[in-house]
Amino acid sequence: MSVDMKEQKIAKAHGRFLRGSVSKVRRVLDQIRGRTYRDALIMLEFMPYRSTGPITKVLRSAVANAENNMGLDPASLVISQATADMGPSMKRYRPRAQGRAFAIKKQTCHISIGVAAQPDS
Repeated sequence: MSVDMKEQKIAKAHGRFLRGSVSKVRRVLDQIRGRTYRDALIMLEFMPYRSTGPITKVLRSAVANAENNMGLDPASLVISQATADMGPSMKRYRPRAQGRAFAIKKQTCHISIGVAAQPDS
């Protein structure tokens, strides 16, 4: 591991038990990973997916953590980590024909976003 990686401060934020499929959240996170904070906000604003709302909220929280706890400038932040893990499924039952019950699994996910200062190039 290089010296720069050890010194790099990463501010994180987590959104837990958020409604939505992990695969649908990951397709948005894959688009914003590695981008600057400003570019990511613009992309999230114009993407046509429902999961952009919770992702934006977690991203803003991570940037607020970086600004308040580490004294970093929001204009210089880059999304260094963005992951989505599966949460517990809520199990519900829907009535069907002839007295049968149909299981419905309402999925949840955990979103983690880490931001770091942009490396000087």
